Amino acid sequence: MAKRIEGSTPRQDGFRMPGEFEEQKCVFMIWPERPDNWRNGGKPAQKSFADVAIAISEFEPVTVLVSNAQYKNCRNILPKNIRVVEASNDDAWVRDCGPTFVINDKGDIRGCDWEFNAWGGLVDGLYFPWANDDQIAQKVCEIEGVDSYRTDGFVLEGGSIHADGEGTLLTTEMCLLSEGRNPHMTKEEIEQKLGDYLSIDKVIWIKDGIDPEETNGHIDDVACFVKPGEVACIWTDDPENPFYKQSQDAYKTLTEATDAKGRKLKVHKLCLTKKPILLQGAEAIDSVEGTLPREDGDICIASYMNFLIVNGGVIVPQYGDENDSLAIEQIKEMFPDRKVVGVDTKEVVYGGGNVHCITQHMPKAK
Repeated sequence: MAKRIEGSTPRQDGFRMPGEFEEQKCVFMIWPERPDNWRNGGKPAQKSFADVAIAISEFEPVTVLVSNAQYKNCRNILPKNIRVVEASNDDAWVRDCGPTFVINDKGDIRGCDWEFNAWGGLVDGLYFPWANDDQIAQKVCEIEGVDSYRTDGFVLEGGSIHADGEGTLLTTEMCLLSEGRNPHMTKEEIEQKLGDYLSIDKVIWIKDGIDPEETNGHIDDVACFVKPGEVACIWTDDPENPFYKQSQDAYKTLTEATDAKGRKLKVHKLCLTKKPILLQGAEAIDSVEGTLPREDGDICIASYMNFLIVNGGVIVPQYGDENDSLAIEQIKEMFPDRKVVGVDTKEVVYGGGNVHCITQHMPKAK
């Protein structure tokens, strides 16, 4: 029976956030349908989500959460080996509204249920209300029978953090210090909270992410741990690339950084798309007051970095860009022991995220 843990923190109880490259039990997703975010009522995005789910299911179990209205459609589209569970939701970004799991050395697992406010709440959030999404983490923990810690008064999304499992965390100042998250807290107080809930001893702060308008610059578009002591970072030599400055700055920060164990990081470069990916078909997105408006020609946040590491594999976004194959080769070099699988996710990018954003992995307790 899953319960809320009161009066303690994961660190006090001996739990840590593992690296994404550590063994996983399963992956969660949420079925897209929101017509003011997804084109054509989410139908093209549903195809992409299904492709991602099927790709992951080759490596480990997948559970897809879906609204009552879309349950039959989702169940019929997805293969039978993918579990489908009805759960009310506001949109499909389970990385951000789902739980961040922590494990201990005794074979136990728990969830961190961060407060979720749609990337900025009433300051610059992307939609209102978000109450259903804020309950997703607890629902996932209930489904899995996992005890959880609720961080009322502390807002965080899973896409804004990346850990090495050995006490080091990557994040961006643009996101965690944004006015719509925790304006009542100092940078040091935020670090303390991350330490308490994820057993983090050192935070490496990258200044900016690449999507200030949507997530306020999540780290999972910019950099991630490949394994302890090794990170991947977006990179381009092209000053015309819209993400040129952020990639150069992030690379410089990481090459000069040391981790919690004092190691200098090995930094792998991961290319960006050759050409910007621009939104098409915006007229097929409902225009609703209070939701971020979309227009044809908007630059999409199309980063190959937004991949998902799974057991024995890596699921990588593809855009129909001439750098697609280069990204696959570079990721194969980072993960020589894993099968690298590309999935066309342009429709997901049109909605504002990618493979990592629409998935939340559950580690396997040792």
